[in-house]
Amino acid sequence: MSAARVSPPRIIRVEAAVAEAPIMADLRSRLPGARIEVVERMPEARQRDSEVLEVVSFKGQFLKSCPGTRHYLCCGYQILNFGIQCTLGCTYCILQAYLNQPNLRIFGNIHETLDGVDTELRSHPERLYRIGTGEFTDSMLLDPWTGLSRRLVPFFARQGNAVLELKTKTDFIENLEDLDHNGHTIVAWSLNSGFVRAREESLTAGIGARLDAARRCASWGYKLAFHFDPMIEHEDWKAGYARTVDRLFEAVDPSLVVWISLGAFRFMPDLKAAVQANHPGSRILCGEFIRGLDQKNRYFRDIRVEMYSFMVEKIRRVDPDLRVYLCMEGRDVWRESFGFSPEEMGGLPAMLDRAVAERMKISVT
Repeated sequence: MSAARVSPPRIIRVEAAVAEAPIMADLRSRLPGARIEVVERMPEARQRDSEVLEVVSFKGQFLKSCPGTRHYLCCGYQILNFGIQCTLGCTYCILQAYLNQPNLRIFGNIHETLDGVDTELRSHPERLYRIGTGEFTDSMLLDPWTGLSRRLVPFFARQGNAVLELKTKTDFIENLEDLDHNGHTIVAWSLNSGFVRAREESLTAGIGARLDAARRCASWGYKLAFHFDPMIEHEDWKAGYARTVDRLFEAVDPSLVVWISLGAFRFMPDLKAAVQANHPGSRILCGEFIRGLDQKNRYFRDIRVEMYSFMVEKIRRVDPDLRVYLCMEGRDVWRESFGFSPEEMGGLPAMLDRAVAERMKISVT
């Protein structure tokens, strides 16, 4: 089993406004050899410096809705932003075309937003909030040095109407072991076929290492989730994805899995040039694509439906009640893959809320 390959930063460059923030105390403790550089304002970086971790005062909105589109069905997720960028180097990563900030960056004032999140949750006690942290970075990539999970997990343990999902491609789970999570945190892994992991995700933890980490988290009482997204068409893809599903359920009890999402590879046009420049050996752009309603390039519908139908049948053989859902797909693809559209089940957000109620015993009235 191969662990994720991430080198600790040697330089922590921090804006003066957050130089004494709580997260800086954690960084100083966990990275005692790192040099601290305090600046009034973070200088613009044109090229990535792998030795630098930037800590800035974030002025934007920490908690926001998942950026879905009216053309496809969205899950109603809320995103808690704590930083941007990732060094795992996945060839298909949208961040390489989306962000113009090359260095790893975390928000030094993240502690301030938790009071705001608490106020938001209390203002809508009738609503169940499903909140994740992995939009602009991997949820656990920096956790060995920030210890952020040790702040977030106890915070959500106290929230009666919210669950936290930490999604990762790493095996960095040590900080989770002794936390009182109160059953309100889901630890989730992105998974793929072994072929895709080896060719397109080479710096991430291996499939075996991710599943071993999932098994350990389950032994600590956490509920789990898995995301096969992006699924990438390749030779013998059915055998590759079937093997990963088999390994998943060999590692963990399916009753501990809250949901599994499926999503076929899709990309905004700007990503093509970035992949060609950064990963000239990748073959992910060689598939049969069509421009979707959201202006992203997607596999032809028949290819997507075949992928989804295959995975749904494979998972249902193990646990017919486990909630499987599609990420950003239309009603027609849902009907062809599942035999129904989410509206017939009350909508996709309601379906996932019920999964939380059934598998985590958390619900609101």
